[in-house]
Amino acid sequence: MRSFGAWLRRWGISIASLVGGALTLFVFRRGLPHVAWIVGYLLLLWLLVAILVQVRGTLEASEKRRHRLVLTATEYTIQTLYHGVLLFLLPAYWAATTLTSLNAGFFALLVLLALVATFDPWYQAIVHWRPWLGYVFFLVSMFGALNVALPLVGVPPFAALLASAWAAVVALTPAVCRARHWRWITGVIVTTLAGLAAAAAAGHWCAVIPPAPMFLARAGLGWTVATVESLEPVAGAVRVAELRERGLVAHTAIYAPAGLRQPVEHVWRREGAVVDVVRLLPVEGGRREGYRTFSRKAAFPADPVGRWSVDVTTAAGQLVGRLRFRVVP
Repeated sequence: MRSFGAWLRRWGISIASLVGGALTLFVFRRGLPHVAWIVGYLLLLWLLVAILVQVRGTLEASEKRRHRLVLTATEYTIQTLYHGVLLFLLPAYWAATTLTSLNAGFFALLVLLALVATFDPWYQAIVHWRPWLGYVFFLVSMFGALNVALPLVGVPPFAALLASAWAAVVALTPAVCRARHWRWITGVIVTTLAGLAAAAAAGHWCAVIPPAPMFLARAGLGWTVATVESLEPVAGAVRVAELRERGLVAHTAIYAPAGLRQPVEHVWRREGAVVDVVRLLPVEGGRREGYRTFSRKAAFPADPVGRWSVDVTTAAGQLVGRLRFRVVP
């Protein structure tokens, strides 16, 4: 009984946090966090990290018990903020992630960091003795939160991606100045330039980042008919003869926050190779059921048999969602 009590004291709060986080992700899996909450969390997180960077050495060297308690409380508060920010972000990124694509890796990183921040013994063993890992938490949390928050106020996803990468690096200025013993002006110049490099990298590899808070609300495949409203859904695999006779329509409903206007494309692929790219009208955000888009395709290769997909992408190349089908003889 005594050993169970010790185990419960060590792991009980962490397990309760994990259960609460899982329930939040399940219930609000397609919800979007409120901008005010995100901004509030980020400001408090940045302030506490900046203060901790400045006073950590003094508090660790002090032999006074109250100073060590202040250090422990501050570190625990920062860990709690990481946990809260990541839980806010997971539903939005879960909705925007295509699990069979490259952007699933970023979502997996968020899940991993959320789990480490949830379990206190893990966080203390992994992060407490490695301050650089704390900065990884800071960068990912800051970048991920801004990348969701900025589109909620009308910033296009690609511009939000670049601005978030730049701002996350610049926010590390207090830590850089403290570590390198630089003046603030020097630190700001260095982190600003590093932020520009980070923004350029994020723009070049934008396909690995889900386009949160946009996501694919619905998608389907239908036979070409007179109007999109009267589409006849395709059931099962598509036969070549029927494909050539009737053609196909890929119809998608894309959710985007109010005020957002985002150009999108349908990229038709066969066995992974691009066959056709259809540029669509820009998505207008704010519709609860999603903004409906579609593309028709009547011309197919001489041998269309194989696995096909229709990727819904932003103009910059971020994958919003994917529709799959198979063509058989």
